Amino acid sequence: MSTLYGVGLGPGDPDLITRRAARLIEEAQVIAYPTLAGGRSFARSIAAELIPEGAQEIVMDVPMTREREPAQAAYDRGAAAIRGELVAGRDVVCLCEGDPFFYGSFMYLHARLKGNFDVQVVPGVTSLTACAARAGMPLAARNERVTVLPGPLPDAELESRVAGAESLAIMKVGRHLPRIRAVLDRLGLTGQAVYVERATLADERVLPLAEAPEAAPYFSMILLTKGADPWL
Repeated sequence: MSTLYGVGLGPGDPDLITRRAARLIEEAQVIAYPTLAGGRSFARSIAAELIPEGAQEIVMDVPMTREREPAQAAYDRGAAAIRGELVAGRDVVCLCEGDPFFYGSFMYLHARLKGNFDVQVVPGVTSLTACAARAGMPLAARNERVTVLPGPLPDAELESRVAGAESLAIMKVGRHLPRIRAVLDRLGLTGQAVYVERATLADERVLPLAEAPEAAPYFSMILLTKGADPWL
């Protein structure tokens, strides 16, 4: 039976691709990956040096819209193209930024194809752990809890969840940075927060949140721990 592999590539630095992921990519006949609104594929750029010459490529163009329907239609088309290759007996390696099941787009393909084909997930280094490493910021020790929140949450819910958290990561910051910073200001937590942008890439930035730029890219995160240093 042919197999679909959802391969995690890590946050951006090709050196963080696992050995299993690298082997699968190097041996692939068919590679699939998403692009955003017709642009360059970040996932493909991470794995570019491993993709064999002559490999067939399935490009899934996912529009950047607030409405879910256009993106779901793009995953429908991508799943149909992948299904055709699997039915023909060819394995497909789908490239996934970070980890396929941690805010990863591969989960939408997994849901569409898992019932009829062998689908295997190869985990990757998450942006969460990469940002913590680059910031030199342990996230939890002993019985502490880590809370992960998406930046687009409404202000009231974001404030409530931040207030109740011990150690915190806010992902998908992007255009939401000004209002996230306002929430943390109201809670008196800005001084304890670290801003990480494009972790592990050449243009990475790690700054105290108070010094973060007004405009943030999609690949940015805020880390915050409220307790004393757990290693002391």
